[in-house]
Amino acid sequence: MGKEKNPRRVAENEAMAKTRMLKTSPQKLNLVAAMIRGKKVDKALTDLTFSKRRIAGDVKKCLQSAIANAENNHGLDVDELIVAEAWVGKNLTLKRGRPRGRGRFGRIMKPFAEITIKVRQVEEQA
Repeated sequence: MGKEKNPRRVAENEAMAKTRMLKTSPQKLNLVAAMIRGKKVDKALTDLTFSKRRIAGDVKKCLQSAIANAENNHGLDVDELIVAEAWVGKNLTLKRGRPRGRGRFGRIMKPFAEITIKVRQVEEQA
């Protein structure tokens, strides 16, 4: 009698993870996402570990979550995973301000972003 199982949102050889409310602008986050697109996951993890960008640690955590989802939930082989897609989206923006001279008001926008990482199992050609 229960409900039917939800259909998968990704293909059988894929897994994904999403992180929301990252305190950075989408433009800065996209530079880090571009750094790992299309790479093998172990190389991508190494690049994120030694990156000087502050947000790289949060992107690394999201990538590790995608790898864990692939291994535990979908039974994929970790050694054959690549970062198939990594895309960035806007989230909310806090509007703050600072009083300026002559009665004016300077707006300060504090943006948040989100990242989605999709990993895919690809068989190595020998």
